[in-house]
Amino acid sequence: MHILITGGTGLIGRRLCAALTARGDQVTVVSRRPHMVASLCGADVRVLTSLDDWQPDQHVDAIINLAGEPIIDKAWSARRKQVLLDSRVGLTHKLIEKIRQAQIKPRVLLSGSAIGYYGIHPEEINYEDAAAGDDFSAMLCKQWEEAAAPAKELGVRLGYLRTGLVLDEAGGVLKKMLLPFQWGLGSRLGNGKQWMSWIHRQDYQRAVLRLLDDEQAHGAFNLTAPMVVTNAEFTQILAHTLHRPALFTTPAFVLNLVLGERADLLLTGQKVLPKALLARGFQFEFPDLSAALANLLKR
Repeated sequence: MHILITGGTGLIGRRLCAALTARGDQVTVVSRRPHMVASLCGADVRVLTSLDDWQPDQHVDAIINLAGEPIIDKAWSARRKQVLLDSRVGLTHKLIEKIRQAQIKPRVLLSGSAIGYYGIHPEEINYEDAAAGDDFSAMLCKQWEEAAAPAKELGVRLGYLRTGLVLDEAGGVLKKMLLPFQWGLGSRLGNGKQWMSWIHRQDYQRAVLRLLDDEQAHGAFNLTAPMVVTNAEFTQILAHTLHRPALFTTPAFVLNLVLGERADLLLTGQKVLPKALLARGFQFEFPDLSAALANLLKR
């Protein structure tokens, strides 16, 4: 297949590029940094500098839409919130318009989303049919999905990738946590009762490839492992994997003071289970956090 990826130079996108090219697919990445695509994504990966470069007569079989500015890296000012919206919702609107113009439509669009879609419901189990929340993260995900919805009217099979915490030793939340934990300074966040719905990077890649190939797969899919843990449990398992203590707690008021509204991403969580993936017969290689961390950290 010929697959177009937005957000392909991010860590998740780079992993997908490698997995797709390894199985023989042709990959094109949309990137504002074209000179970096070969080194980040592979020498065989083609590049478009913007969606404007995708011409109506250039056929692609599938699209994976992962573009979006990092959500936690900068304070959520009104301007920053607009940047987050534009980089996800605005780009997806433009992507749909390019699909509309295409002489031959792609067969499938897998469009990014996140488990933040479900909002803050500390004790509820969230399957794919759960309603969207009403906080900023939920609103962002809901609008992101709504922007992709017209693909169905264009005859394109549409899947939403409601992604949890992708565990990867090379980046993301796990890499940020490693240094303090390796120094024995790992800590629980707040009361530690918030859920952390996670997925091993290999299971994420396998799930996306499965959804690309499964002609009957459409709608929302929770990309999370089936064994959810609390922050306190995650803290202890990571510390045990590294053979280090985890004796500290970072108080909620400190996180609120430092991060403001973004602290909710760390102090609240969603208990999310991958009902739709399991129903399609997907089998996780790493359903258990202890085994996942042992594999990623080679312990």
